[in-house]
Order: sequence, then structure tokens, then C-alpha cells
Amino acid sequence: MKRKLTITIDEELLPVAKQYARSRGVSPSSLIKSSVRVMAAEHTPSFASRWRGRLQQAGRDDARYEILARKYL
Repeated sequence: MKRKLTITIDEELLPVAKQYARSRGVSPSSLIKSSVRVMAAEHTPSFASRWRGRLQQAGRDDARYEILARKYL
């Protein structure tokens, strides 16, 4: 569902933003939407960083190690 959002932008920046959007063939609204998506994706932690330090290596005395060793070694 789309919602309306009012933003405030510097008077001299508005024509620049409109021209930039027009040169890309998109609306200023789409330009802002895609920019926010890119910024949000940059701050989303990666799978590896979310799990870093949470998993422990199985020792040789672990039953899981024995099963995997027989299967793969």
C-alpha cells in the first residue's frame, strides 16, 4: 500500500532533483523511493554478520563430528 509523504527540500535543489529524475526517466518520487531503498539495504546486516560468533565448532569428541567424519573423510 502506498502512502503520501510530504518532504521539504531546498528551493535551489528542487529543479536539480527534477532534472536528474527526468534524465533517468523516472519521477522525483520514484527517485527518492529508490534512494531510500538503497540506503536501507546498506544498513541491513549481512547473513554472516548476524550469525558471527553464535556458532561453535564441534570438537573431535562430539558425536556430530564422528558422524560427519565418517561421511565426508
